[in-house]
This record gives sequence, structure tokens and C-alpha cells, in this order.
Amino acid sequence: MKDMLRIAGIFIFVIFMIILILIAAFYYRNMHWYDKYEKAIIKVGAIEKQVILPNGNTINYGEVKNDKPALLLIHGQMGQWESYALCLEKLSKNWHIYAVDVYGHGQSTHDEDLYYIDVNANDLIWFIDNVIGEQTFVAGHSNGALTAAYIAAYGNNVAGACLEDPPVFSTEQGEWERSFAYINTYKPLHEYDQSDKKECIEVYLLRNGYFGKQYGRLSDMAQRYHKKHPDEVVKIGFLPSVAWAVNQYLPDYDLKYGEHFYDLTWNHGFTHKQILSDIHIPTVLIHEKENIDSDGVYLCATSDENARKAVSYNKDDITLIEVESSFHDFHSNHTDEFVKIIDSMNP
Repeated sequence: MKDMLRIAGIFIFVIFMIILILIAAFYYRNMHWYDKYEKAIIKVGAIEKQVILPNGNTINYGEVKNDKPALLLIHGQMGQWESYALCLEKLSKNWHIYAVDVYGHGQSTHDEDLYYIDVNANDLIWFIDNVIGEQTFVAGHSNGALTAAYIAAYGNNVAGACLEDPPVFSTEQGEWERSFAYINTYKPLHEYDQSDKKECIEVYLLRNGYFGKQYGRLSDMAQRYHKKHPDEVVKIGFLPSVAWAVNQYLPDYDLKYGEHFYDLTWNHGFTHKQILSDIHIPTVLIHEKENIDSDGVYLCATSDENARKAVSYNKDDITLIEVESSFHDFHSNHTDEFVKIIDSMNP
């Protein structure tokens, strides 16, 4: 009996230690998730540069230089050029990469007068013509995909485009307030900007965003972390990194940019139908799986119907690729598939 009890005790101890190790590994990974991004940038040899345009605006960008065709990468809302880090090495096998910070993000110019699709895109067209200086393929993510669509429609030196999960039509009047982006990001950002800012922005978003009911109790913990580490991005090790990824670049994000999405002025009089109809180069639109909650909130960039409608306006030039992933950040979560799609554009 004693031997059996001893064996049972050892078994329970081993199981307990395994659980502790798994918890510690989970905690460590969540606290250090961005390390792999920094290592990937160093490994591929990406160099951060800046160019000042004739109008005085600054575009900050990362470049992976080689003798391959040019590829311009445009990140999404609240991102930076580094958000493409995990796919840079594989992309660089076939592409000379230029990954930019859009205005209001990172180290590019922060000026509210620039936070419109055409204003930013026209300066990126200048970037293609004068910095890259050759035929360029352009790929954008989320609202960066809408910017890429504008560039594909109105740029002269653009050979092809990839629109990664763009919020087509969902960021126009009608469906906007039923979208996850509005409820989880732009509405809380607007309210935070109008508040007394007693809480840090990460905590405010955590407490007042879509996941507030699930994560609300952790808000106080996050606020304590901020007080101890005021110069760091708030993280809680017991939450997966997906809960914090959106905050990584917040220190270099202009809240006024979000205001132009909150009130939909970012479109600046352009309709998505107009832009898509004016594209006359080979273009692919990656649409991630539709996901709608029980309250009718779209937990996706746009609906299946909207994605198909987008392509219907230009069947000759735009090809729809519907993927099974529900991760909006397709290029980081399904890097191999993303790179394969981009490489298929390379002549």
C-alpha cells in the first residue's frame, strides 16, 4: 500500500510540475511574443530609412534590398512597417521589399490633415515613382489594403496589387456601427480621446472594448502594470498575445487618425465601388472567413457578400481568394499561404 501511495504521490507531483511548466511557458510566450518580430527583422537585414517629400511630409519605411522586383507593403490601422516582420525573410527571396509607415503611425509624419485615403495614397504613389523608381507590386492589409487599392487604381508605376482582408463597404455608412472594428477600437478610441485619461489607453480599450465583459476584471491588473512600467506597452502574461498585439505600436499612433475612421471622413469623398472599378491591373483580394456573433456584430473585416460584391465591380482585373482563416492578420498567422499568394504575382 505504501509503495502504491508513493507511486501515486510521484505521479501527482510530476503532473503538477508539468502543469507549472506549461503555465510558465504560456506566460513567458505571452510576455515576449514580440521578440520573434525583432529577431526576424534583424535576421533579414531590414534597414529603416526615411524620405522627405517635396511637400515636407516624411515617410518612414523599412527596406530589404536585393535585385528582385519591387514590393510595397502597407500595414493596417494601428500597425507599423515592422508588423510584416514574420514574412519578410520568405518574401525577400523573390522581392525587393519596401514596407512603409502610413501617416499618423510609426515615424512617418503625424498631421491630421494627411489622414485621408487619397492624401496618403498620393504620397505613396510619389514614393513609388521617386524612391522605388520602377514598376512596383503593392500589398496592403486591412485599411492599408484600401490604400493599396487606391494606388492600384491611380498609380502609374504599379504592376499588380494584393488587398489583404480589406474592410470593403463595412467602413462606409450603413454597416459601420455593427462592425467589430467600430465597437472594439474606434468608438473606445474616440471616447478615450474625449475622456480625462485617468487610465492608460491600453487599459481603457481593455475595459471598454468588445471583450470588456471577458477581460474587464483584468483591467486593474493592466493599470498596475502601466504604473510600474510607464514606458512599456501594457501586457498581462495570462492573456494570449492576440489580446495585446493591437497595442504594440500605440505609443507611435496618432489618435486623430482613428477619429477619421470613427466619423468615416478617411474615405474623403471616395467610394469603395469607385476605387475598385478604376483598378485595371492584376489584383487579388484576400477575404478571411465571415464571422458574426449572436448580436449581429461582424467579427471580421467585412462580410462574404461584401467581398464578392467588391469583385463583381471589376471581374476582369480583381480575383477573389476566400480563405478559411478567421485571423484578420493573415500575413502573420498564415505566412506561408500569404507569401505564396504574393509570389504568384511575380512574373
